[in-house]
Amino acid sequence: MSIGSVLNALRAEFPEVTISKIRFLESEGLIEPQRTASGYRKFSAGDVERLAHVLRMQRDHYLPLKVIREHLDAMEKGEAVQLPVLGRQRTGGDAPEPLRAPAPTIARVGRAELLAAAGIDEGELKEWESYGLIAPLEDEVYDAEAVTVASLVAELGRFGIEPRHLRVMKAAADREAGLVDQVVAPLKRHRNPQTRAHAEARTKELAVLTVKLHAALVQTALGVRLP
Repeated sequence: MSIGSVLNALRAEFPEVTISKIRFLESEGLIEPQRTASGYRKFSAGDVERLAHVLRMQRDHYLPLKVIREHLDAMEKGEAVQLPVLGRQRTGGDAPEPLRAPAPTIARVGRAELLAAAGIDEGELKEWESYGLIAPLEDEVYDAEAVTVASLVAELGRFGIEPRHLRVMKAAADREAGLVDQVVAPLKRHRNPQTRAHAEARTKELAVLTVKLHAALVQTALGVRLP
């Protein structure tokens, strides 16, 4: 199959997938399609199935590529495979065999679990903490969202973007969060429990709008449109 045919085969389940995404996963060693004499990629049915596995694990389990690669390699060797129960996970539906019935999402992870899920070492985590990109809730305990943050920081690092470069993003996120908190603060202080519950719902609504606006502004500044 050509890369265009692969794209068409995957889009029914993964409408956001692009040719650039497939090429990136190839560059990261997740798939290894054959090449014709003229250099064109030639994908097999096994390549397409492996791509689908990768995209599902990214979508449903938010796993870093290093962890996904290790799991797929183990599956191909016939070894028993169990995904780590870390970070956010989608609900509803089953993952493909043998990865069925993901466990419920947990709210917190330990330091060792965070390191394993993100595929990083102690030195990297300490550096990221020094820049305020990741912070523990308490000693050696992190919010599950830290797994997502760590994975994204690691992915950006592959493009030469160092943690110190990301301080501007952290500062912008803190300012945006402060603006949202300022809007809902009067509701949070209200004595009525229903009003305080409304404050939580309003916070989530404003957070979604803020993230969408931030993404649109970045796309406009770069002159690109993300898939």
